[in-house]
Amino acid sequence: MLIRRSREDGKSAHVRGRRGRYTWGNATSLWHRVRVGLAVEVAGAGDAAAILGLRHVIEDWLAEQRIRQWERGEVKLSDVRGQIAAGQWHLVRDRRVGVAAALRVLDLDPFWGPDATAAVYVHGLMVHRAVAGRGVGHELLDWAGDRGRNRGAVVLRLDCVESNTRLRAYYRAHGFVEVGCHQPPEPCPAVTLLQRAL
Repeated sequence: MLIRRSREDGKSAHVRGRRGRYTWGNATSLWHRVRVGLAVEVAGAGDAAAILGLRHVIEDWLAEQRIRQWERGEVKLSDVRGQIAAGQWHLVRDRRVGVAAALRVLDLDPFWGPDATAAVYVHGLMVHRAVAGRGVGHELLDWAGDRGRNRGAVVLRLDCVESNTRLRAYYRAHGFVEVGCHQPPEPCPAVTLLQRAL
């Protein structure tokens, strides 16, 4: 795997990382080379509609599978634009489907309540069905963990709807441990809180 990010001094450097060779150059955005040959980059203002479009694709698929995770239409374009402006969204592009995967990376999450643990939080992890099953989700979680570790985090955290047993099993298979439950205000469902040490 290859990671490339900008450096303040504009110089290039190469180091050996725990999962491969890392390169720092004078690129304008952070990206991460994954095994499937895709790259993670910071989303820009022009990506809001595409990110929301991917969300709608996932919402439709969840509804077809009768999996309760995201309700159709609960996220608005204005929400995504604000989150992009805050630097939260990162995405993977593919020539065939456009935005093939995306996720939000946060330093704080109200679902977890007051907590002094240095953590990085993932929300809205999405992989287009056209590229599902290729390890993209796993690589994005690793990327988020690497990013958090570089900023001093010791755990990677996320959540999912408690009744979504398939997704809970997926996260457990990728090293996450279920550590609690949060009940948002009705009618929102209860969510399971999971974390993985970095």
